[in-house]
Amino acid sequence: MSSTPTTPRGRLYLVPAPLDFGCDSQAPLADALPQATLQTAARLSHWICENAKSTRAYLKRVDALFPLAQPVQAQQIQELPREVHKKGDHTGNFDATPLLAAALQGHDIGLVSEAGMPAVADPGSSVVRAAHALGLEVVPLVGPVSLLLALAASGLNGQNFAFVGYLPQEPAARNQRIKELESLALKTGQTQIFIETPYRNASLLQGLLQTLQHNSRLAVCSGLTLADQRIDSRSIKAWRQLPTPEAAVGGRPAVFLIGR
Repeated sequence: MSSTPTTPRGRLYLVPAPLDFGCDSQAPLADALPQATLQTAARLSHWICENAKSTRAYLKRVDALFPLAQPVQAQQIQELPREVHKKGDHTGNFDATPLLAAALQGHDIGLVSEAGMPAVADPGSSVVRAAHALGLEVVPLVGPVSLLLALAASGLNGQNFAFVGYLPQEPAARNQRIKELESLALKTGQTQIFIETPYRNASLLQGLLQTLQHNSRLAVCSGLTLADQRIDSRSIKAWRQLPTPEAAVGGRPAVFLIGR
C-alpha cells in the first residue's frame, strides 16, 4: 500500500533591508546588501512585512539588479496588523500562524521590515516564533543591523550590552529613564543602546546632554551605511563643549549608546 506524498514545506527567510528608509538619499543596494541576499529576495514571491508600499519599493530596487521571479504587482504581500506596530509582537500576544499558510503549501516566504533586520528593533518576532512552532526552517540572511554597526563603531563595551528600545517622550519620564540607564552602565559596564524617531533626535540628544554625568560616555551613530553617515563618541563633558552638538543627528535615523 503506497503512502501519499507530503508537500514539502517552505522556509521563512529573514530578509534585511537597507538602512536608508525615510532618508533623503539612498545607498546603492549592491553596496548595502550581499549579492546572495539580493538573489534570494529576487526569487521569493510571498512576503510578510511592516508596510506593503515600502516593500514594493524595495523589491523594485532588487529587480533593477536581479530580475524578480514574479512582477512586483504579482507578489503576494501580507502586512502585520497595525496593533503589532504600536505595541510590538515580542510579548507572545499575537498569533502569526495564519500569515504562514503559504509555507505549509510549499512556498518560501520572506519576512522584511522597513530598514535593517526584521524582528530586531522592528516587528517580526511573532512570525519567527510561529514558524518554529510549525516546524518551518528559519533562515536569516546577511545584511545591515544598525544596532550592531553602531555598537562596533562606538568604542563602548561590546561584550556586555542591552538594547532598550525607545525612551519615554515626556521630558521628566525620559530624564528619569536616562538616569536609570546611566546608573546601570556605570555600575556594570553594560552598554545601553536605544533609538528614537528621527524628528525627535535633537530633543533626545538635548535631554541626554542635560541629564548625564560629565564623565559618562555617549555615542551617537546616524545615517549608518549612507554617504552622509556620522559617528560621534565622546564624554558628556566633551559633548557639552561642542558649538552645535545637534549636528550629530540631523534628521537621519540614529542609534544612541551610553557607557563608560
